[in-house]
Amino acid sequence: MTAQPPGGGQRSLGASLLDDVLAETLDPAYAQAAEARTATDPATAAPRWRGAVLVALTMVVAGVLAAVTYDQAAARVQGRQEIRATLVDDIRAGSDASDELATELEQLRAEVGRARDELLASSATGQRALDELARAEAGAAAVPVSGPGLLVTLANAGSDADDDPVGGATEADVRGRVRDGDLQLVVNALWAAGAEAISINGQRLGPTSAIRFAGEAVLVDFRPVSNPYEISAIGDPETLRSGFLASPEVAALALVEESFGLGFDFGREDDLRLPAASTPELRWARPVPDEPRTPPTDPATGD
Repeated sequence: MTAQPPGGGQRSLGASLLDDVLAETLDPAYAQAAEARTATDPATAAPRWRGAVLVALTMVVAGVLAAVTYDQAAARVQGRQEIRATLVDDIRAGSDASDELATELEQLRAEVGRARDELLASSATGQRALDELARAEAGAAAVPVSGPGLLVTLANAGSDADDDPVGGATEADVRGRVRDGDLQLVVNALWAAGAEAISINGQRLGPTSAIRFAGEAVLVDFRPVSNPYEISAIGDPETLRSGFLASPEVAALALVEESFGLGFDFGREDDLRLPAASTPELRWARPVPDEPRTPPTDPATGD
């Protein structure tokens, strides 16, 4: 018996059997039995089972770690919020207490001032002391004042939109910011021009007032003032204006304003109102000697 090959030639039966053996080296029934034995063999199935268990344990541990991390992060956020809320409440309570004490202090000062004025005005010596005290309080900026004068405004340079088309300049140029030295130049020029009283953003300047720069804030007597800065000076407006413009410090400031874009403006004001400065610290005092009292004389006898 011969088999007909696909090409049309004759092949022998032995060659066909040899091709079958080479094409399928394992009997189908034997292969099925081997697969069944492998599936039921504990030695073969154990590694697969252990791998599945390890994967499951890894996933469980990862889930536990994620949950713990989330809980800790949520607890930290909640703790920060609670601390912040507590600090805000403390600051508000302290501010309210400070405002109440300041109001009470002003009331007590007014009462003491009235009692002092009444006692001093009852005698000629007391009246002279009262007049001298009024002059000293005016010189120490311890009383509010009002009148005409000059208002000078300084402001930081605006951001340049060409630097960043979305949000303006990415970083502000420090040369375009008003600093403590700029305010000192203006204040000194106003004092030299004849100013009688000066304030910066409502903070009255006294003989011992300081203008300083701390971080990003300007401090006047350790109280922050912000941009724009309004310097109010009471005095004769025309005298102040002419003396202010003739000051070399103002000329230098105008050059800085032109170079870096600082805001610099001034004008006459007919009614400026400046508050009293903070109470100055008492550094020294001297007792007033008592004047000898002359006994009254009798007009009739002269005794």
